[in-house]
Amino acid sequence: MSAVIVNPPVPVPSHSTYGRQASVVPEPGDVLYVNRDASVQFSGDRALIFRVIKVSDQPTYHGWVWLTGYVLDQTGNALDRREIYVRKTGLRKAARPPAMVRQPKPAARKAARNALRR
Repeated sequence: MSAVIVNPPVPVPSHSTYGRQASVVPEPGDVLYVNRDASVQFSGDRALIFRVIKVSDQPTYHGWVWLTGYVLDQTGNALDRREIYVRKTGLRKAARPPAMVRQPKPAARKAARNALRR
């Protein structure tokens, strides 16, 4: 009989991203989709689109990070400035909302305003 050599399974550390997507390393200017994968407080209808303005360098638990930024609406307008504590493996890059472009004022309003100034 021949002996069968079986390699023992390699243990996977609990902090690895095995079986998950690699973590997003956020940078200022990134627009992220923050949901339950990032923290339980953002589950369901509490998920948000978040523009990062600062990534804290203060020490945290492995894989977690403090982010400062703005909650965005569907058009890309900032609704609220917040600081959030999230898991990096749960962050997903979001499509950037369209940039807001101010429309020029109608010529009639501009002419009326200039007439009042005279």
